[in-house]
Amino acid sequence: MIERNDIAVIGAGPAGANAALIASRLGMTVTLIDEQPKPGGQVWRAKSAAILDAPSTPESVAGGQLRQRMQSSAVAHLGNTRVWQIERTEVGWVLHLLHAGRVSSLRTRALVIATGAREFVQPVPGWTTPGVLGLAGATALFKQDLALPGKRTVVSGTGPLVFFVAAEIRRLGGEVAAVITPNSRGDWLRALPAMLRQPDLLGRGGRWVADLMLAGVPIHWRHAVSAVEGGSGVEAVSHQKLDANWSPRGAARRVEADSLCLGNGLIPAIETAQIVGVGLQHCPALGGWVPQRGEDGETEVPGLFLCGDGAGIRGATAAEIDGQLAGLRAAQHLGADTQSERAGLRPAYVRASRFGMAMTALSIPRKGLANLATENTLVCRCESLTRGAIAAEIAGGAGSTNSVKSGLRAGMGPCGGKFCQTAIARMIASAEGRVEADVPPPTPRPPLRPVPVSALAGNFDYSDLPIPKPAPL
Repeated sequence: MIERNDIAVIGAGPAGANAALIASRLGMTVTLIDEQPKPGGQVWRAKSAAILDAPSTPESVAGGQLRQRMQSSAVAHLGNTRVWQIERTEVGWVLHLLHAGRVSSLRTRALVIATGAREFVQPVPGWTTPGVLGLAGATALFKQDLALPGKRTVVSGTGPLVFFVAAEIRRLGGEVAAVITPNSRGDWLRALPAMLRQPDLLGRGGRWVADLMLAGVPIHWRHAVSAVEGGSGVEAVSHQKLDANWSPRGAARRVEADSLCLGNGLIPAIETAQIVGVGLQHCPALGGWVPQRGEDGETEVPGLFLCGDGAGIRGATAAEIDGQLAGLRAAQHLGADTQSERAGLRPAYVRASRFGMAMTALSIPRKGLANLATENTLVCRCESLTRGAIAAEIAGGAGSTNSVKSGLRAGMGPCGGKFCQTAIARMIASAEGRVEADVPPPTPRPPLRPVPVSALAGNFDYSDLPIPKPAPL
């Protein structure tokens, strides 16, 4: 166990890394923990060694600068490390870790949680076919390995990420068969005033769309993927026009492709905050359920601070500043004077948040999108549960996500419910005529991440057990 640590930060993305750096600059002993080998998170993911000489992108430049700052700092970085349980003590926290197949512990006086977000994909028939990737998963391929999802790809989803993914596929030499987005041109025009606050990002997005249009890539506005054809791989994708509530209507149209990138917005990763006792509130403008926190990431739990997309989807620029604010506030909790520095950062954070929340608004699925799932559509991939099976459980009286989880094991597989629980909560709300805010997510239980039993057993060897002789007959 590491006994001497002032601040532990979980998550090394734009928020967590900046929280660690600024707290370390103030003389705090800081440990930064992340499941990826290098800092940067999903947005600033590090390139693999095989593509270090590849042309730079804005993301690779920002990530490289962050990693250089980290190397020259006093921050202790624990990469390839999972936090699987957290305990609160009288003087701080104990974090239980898994690294290289071994468990260990870290004792810390203050804790910053910056766990980021996860992607929501609306289940549709065939969405588990090999060759279907999440939009966020596709960006990981691009940034880390310069790999393409396939030779001919349909890109579908909400918000700006759909155009980024399509543009990156073309930049890397792939073919985009079509772009399919539930958003309309009017949705984007309404977001324009907020986007004008970040003209560089607005211009970059405009170039993505212009490139697609000049290349003759079909862009189907106010459409959604309604089915994926194929057995061992994607063969074709069907899509339908949507009404104002995003319910499918009209005949399906078919596009031949060997891969599909599909995503419907980001959801804050809240399980870590939940397990340490932070309450939740439902805020659609921030991506759904978010942890309750005050100014500069402070929570009602002493010594606990939250920042980044795990506290609400506001985008990478806002997350970077949010992390600095939380790191400063955590340092102040331990005696540093940071009030004036925090006050100077807040206006920039507010400006960046306005832009990020405008992008989040474009990404939030409307209720009708759930109608794309049929009775036989898989919703819980880990337990192979269809929409029909879950609907029957709800009709039988399961009025909460915990009840569905208990009855069907939905969310008890390797992903821990990250792929299914949002869709299940929306099914419950729809079936019972309730709003989504009335259906909270299930109660998290340790381990937060899968842990091999062999790691928990340590050096224990079953051959050392004394085995009594069989009793005489």
